[in-house]
Amino acid sequence: MTALDRTPAVDGVLRPWQDPALPVSDRVDALLAEMTLEEKVGQLGSRWIGNDMQHEPIEDAETVNVAPMQDVFAASGTVPFDEAIRHGLGHLTRVHGSAPVTAQEGAAEVVRLQREVVGRSRFGIPAIVHEECLTGFTTYGATVYPAAIAWGATFDPELVERMAAAIGRDMAAVGVHQGLSPVLDVVRDYRWGRVEETMGEDPYLVSMLGAAYVRGLESAGIIATLKHFAGYSASRAARNHGPVPMGRRELMDMILPTFETAIALGGARSVMNSYSDVDGVPAGADPWLLTEVLREEWGFTGTVVSDYWAVPFLATMHHVVADTFEAGAQALAAGIDVELPDTLGFGQHLVERVRGGELPESLIDRAVRRLLTQKVQLGLLDPDWTPEKSVSAAAAVDLDSPGNRALARELAERSIVLLDAGTALPLRPGLRRVAVVGPCADDPRTFMGCYAFPNHVLPRHPGLGLGVEAPSLLDALRAELPDTELVHERGCDVQGEDRSGFAAAAAAARDADLCVVAVGDLAGLFGHGTSGEGCDADDLRLPGVQDDLLAELAATGTPVVVVVVSGRPYALGAAHAGAAALVQAFMPGEEGGAAIAGVLSGRVQPSGRLPVQIPRGHGGQPGTYLQPPLGTNSQGISNLDPTPLFPFGYGSSYTTFEVGDLRIDAAEVPTDGEFAVSVRVRNTGGRAGEEVVQLYLHDVVAQVTRPVRQLTGFARVRLEPGASARVTFRVHADRTAFTGRDLRRIVEPGEIEVFVGTSAADLPCWGTVRLTGPVRVVGHDRRLVTPVTVSEVAEVSGTSEVSEQEGSDAGQS
Repeated sequence: MTALDRTPAVDGVLRPWQDPALPVSDRVDALLAEMTLEEKVGQLGSRWIGNDMQHEPIEDAETVNVAPMQDVFAASGTVPFDEAIRHGLGHLTRVHGSAPVTAQEGAAEVVRLQREVVGRSRFGIPAIVHEECLTGFTTYGATVYPAAIAWGATFDPELVERMAAAIGRDMAAVGVHQGLSPVLDVVRDYRWGRVEETMGEDPYLVSMLGAAYVRGLESAGIIATLKHFAGYSASRAARNHGPVPMGRRELMDMILPTFETAIALGGARSVMNSYSDVDGVPAGADPWLLTEVLREEWGFTGTVVSDYWAVPFLATMHHVVADTFEAGAQALAAGIDVELPDTLGFGQHLVERVRGGELPESLIDRAVRRLLTQKVQLGLLDPDWTPEKSVSAAAAVDLDSPGNRALARELAERSIVLLDAGTALPLRPGLRRVAVVGPCADDPRTFMGCYAFPNHVLPRHPGLGLGVEAPSLLDALRAELPDTELVHERGCDVQGEDRSGFAAAAAAARDADLCVVAVGDLAGLFGHGTSGEGCDADDLRLPGVQDDLLAELAATGTPVVVVVVSGRPYALGAAHAGAAALVQAFMPGEEGGAAIAGVLSGRVQPSGRLPVQIPRGHGGQPGTYLQPPLGTNSQGISNLDPTPLFPFGYGSSYTTFEVGDLRIDAAEVPTDGEFAVSVRVRNTGGRAGEEVVQLYLHDVVAQVTRPVRQLTGFARVRLEPGASARVTFRVHADRTAFTGRDLRRIVEPGEIEVFVGTSAADLPCWGTVRLTGPVRVVGHDRRLVTPVTVSEVAEVSGTSEVSEQEGSDAGQS
């Protein structure tokens, strides 16, 4: 059999690893038994052809890495492609996502590279093709969806799942097999540049949305990759790649549940390690994390892939090994299966270590078996697979289709958070002149995250535009307010100290009936932006001189509507004091302009909720809402008040809701039992709208300190004016579990406070339940979800009754 001959042998019998009728494990075992040690090691590596672009400077282009120290490794750390594939290859890195190529051009390159990989393999084994997909498929011309922090603001798992399925279908059409998303890091410090890539500061919210994203991506046949496992978001001083001063208990209770849930409920098939070290142990060399927890406790059977260059970083950054070769051996032993984006630590030197008795061959076999299992599952070893067939849908694919754009628009509209309608919103009809001011008013790149292709790669390619149609807020307001004169002044840039535009901006505001000012972030990478990977903040002031611009505009006396377009929450105490209205838009993507304009005009009923708090002051960094008693305001003990300006879960709208009539079906339940909590929510305003009803629990007395409030369930409820619904949460005692003093996860008897309302600070419904019986130790089989049903309430002669029709489980993934 030749390398490219994937048809049955002369005798008409398929090789066992080619036979789709055999169990996957049998096919893998048969192939593994035939492979040489060199061929097995070859499967553990990868190659990033697009990384070579660093050697080809482009005139007038920004020199921006898309991965940490990319230029260093591109210049010195990789080998030619024909050498890299001499014994086979595990992954091809970012064939579509490294340079601006069309879907068809990228597909042709996939075919070219796969034919070379298959041609050099005795068994014709293709590579897995992986790409980034955090704000959509990160390639030229593909839909730019809202950033992940905006998904958090939707509180809508079903919508996130639909988006991920659309992303997955586009990727599968052009020969991609694996997506490096979602990011399941839980925000611990708002100054961290990658807050925009997260879904918020609450483990349950991130778990539900993350599992939904995984289900959507996997439904399209794309392997979802959970990142960054684990602790990355809790770095000291919020510095990218910073050490994580976190104990194991906090890691287990706040950081790990999101990954566990995405595996258990989403079916994720890959995990990517974190760059960080936690309490001195780098995640990429931690067998407790990558093997004991991930595989032995959670039963994960997929692949662990390294974050880009995380393996050599064990030597060059962490200094826990002497060199890259030793780094590869240690990472493999800890549980990393495939090295990305290029093969450095997992090279053929591993063969020498095995034959010299320094490394058990069983570790090689363990990793290769996991990777080959996925290649079999993907159909890459089936006899009818060809490189051309894998991209057969590419000719007709539209990566920014009307359907995609409709999804992007729905996500954007549902993510906009109305913080305060004030006296100005919705905009009154008949406005004569509106000044549209600010650095985010006429630059749609500010709507896009750092992993959106226009901000991620296109800075290297000036002159190509954005690759997608993305109206700015100014463009959208022109369409939204056709009878109003709009006057635009930038005022200042996102970054920098230049105030020369202040006078013109203030003059425009003084001459207008209303001023809309859009301030916030421009995402970038490694210091080339105000938000994004490697773009961490000293404090929570708006970047540059934007706070000063807001003060100048407020002083004009013209009503000022402040729109914050950002990837992290900024301190808005002063801005709120001088604003006629305040809106938060978390990087809403290519359809963000129309979404914001629709909220301002009132065409769109705002329904986004804060997945992170909005701080009042820029200093004394307030922690997230998940604080034990000593983390809250302690008058008489500290002069620093961490109370936020707007709390987690908060959001307003152009109608009003009332939450009441709390019912708890049991005063006591055993530590292995469950209880039901229900409330009635009523639209008391004059137009239809959606409220997000939120359930929080508090363990009154526990053997370790516990958060004073912790989200345990949520449901989006849409109601017409005057209509009511009953929202019922079924809470198993497992949902109160925490990591005890002996580092075992337990359910402890005692009093549990139950709160229901519309944010972590607006909880009008309160009650208690007592858990009785023994302390229970719980594991991976515990209940991870709080099911919730929404039932319509019909008004009958001044009373109410619940209809038999129940809504879907809006808070369960």
